[in-house]
Amino acid sequence: MHILLTNDDGIDAPGIVALYDALEGLGEVVPIAPKTVQSATSHGITFSQPLMSEEVAVNERMKGIAVDGRPADCVKVALRAIWQERFGSGSRPDVTISGMNAGANVGINIIYSGTVAAAVESAFLGVPAIAVSLYIGDRTRTCFPRAAQIARQAIDRVLEHELDAHSVININIPPIEDPQAPMPEIRVVEMNAAPGTDGYERRVNPWGHVYYWPSGSGMEFTHTAPESDVEAIAERFVTITPLTYVMTDHPRLQMWRERLKSQ
Repeated sequence: MHILLTNDDGIDAPGIVALYDALEGLGEVVPIAPKTVQSATSHGITFSQPLMSEEVAVNERMKGIAVDGRPADCVKVALRAIWQERFGSGSRPDVTISGMNAGANVGINIIYSGTVAAAVESAFLGVPAIAVSLYIGDRTRTCFPRAAQIARQAIDRVLEHELDAHSVININIPPIEDPQAPMPEIRVVEMNAAPGTDGYERRVNPWGHVYYWPSGSGMEFTHTAPESDVEAIAERFVTITPLTYVMTDHPRLQMWRERLKSQ
């Protein structure tokens, strides 16, 4: 199996390094990821400037390609150019794995997430993808290696089943702060569709200019639906949510046809 590994925290982030190690034995893992942190860049792509890339040795085990762009850029250039240059014309990875993100991507955060956007770009281009994120509790105690091992078990469970070319699977790991933490139960859940309650603090700089500083953790919501990803991750389950990039609102499609049909 050939695996494209990417993320949105940057190619040298602890989450992608831990996940690279945890994926050992699953197949050939090729990291192609952003050169710098690209969190919450959603599905932005680059048109007006070149995508600079360079081979990097992250550590003695992990080498990859750093792309000076957004997560969706990395996947797009990987599938449309870099992969063929490395493995030959017409070749493609069997699966793209995006992560492990430092921070949960549940609820509305899925929309903002560069991690999920990279997976969606892959599926849009015909390579099934898995996004992996870790809910950070106490940042000073977070155990990325054990979290990545747990993620690997969840990935293995997913890959026991055939993924069609346009599949997107979103996996979230609850806070892991103990190197011996047991494997949590896996729950297949829907995305919580409530807005967040985070806001902005109004501040004034020494020159009298007003600015606004984001407040909140990004994990507070106006409400949570029962058996949703937000509730399940709060209860410390591993969550799995299948996603789709098709945004047509089918229940309202016929309504708008009727409203706007010619008189």
